[in-house]
Amino acid sequence: MKRADLTDFEIEEKDLKLRLRRETGKNNPPNPNTPPPYPVGNIPGSAAPLPTATPPGATTPTMSTSGDPGVKTINSPMVGTFYASASPDTPPLIAVGAATKPDTVVCIIEAMKVMNEIQAELEGTIVEVLVTSGTSVEFGQPLFKIKVV
Repeated sequence: MKRADLTDFEIEEKDLKLRLRRETGKNNPPNPNTPPPYPVGNIPGSAAPLPTATPPGATTPTMSTSGDPGVKTINSPMVGTFYASASPDTPPLIAVGAATKPDTVVCIIEAMKVMNEIQAELEGTIVEVLVTSGTSVEFGQPLFKIKVV
């Protein structure tokens, strides 16, 4: 907090609210209209909103931009490393043309040394895999296109 010259830090999630306050020895409280001395953008405590916390395995299917209203995307529920298979020696968990049910595991995302199985949450057929195994993914990034039933 000293390095970034922060006096207050607050983060709020579904079941948790954390607030830290640092005494600066100054008599004047910090001015909320003063811009921070660092770039703003998804930094806890900044004016930029944080993404809503989503439990592991919970994807947020959205409409695809392909123009076909029956095609949706399965998006990453977290930041991490995308793996198409459980190990390098095994085939991918899901491939183009494969049928899915809501509980079908489509990939694994490693976040902080934890392997998280990601479920399709939709019934349909995989149309396209949008990410290469072993690459980093962001929160909300489309991973698969799926033609829903």
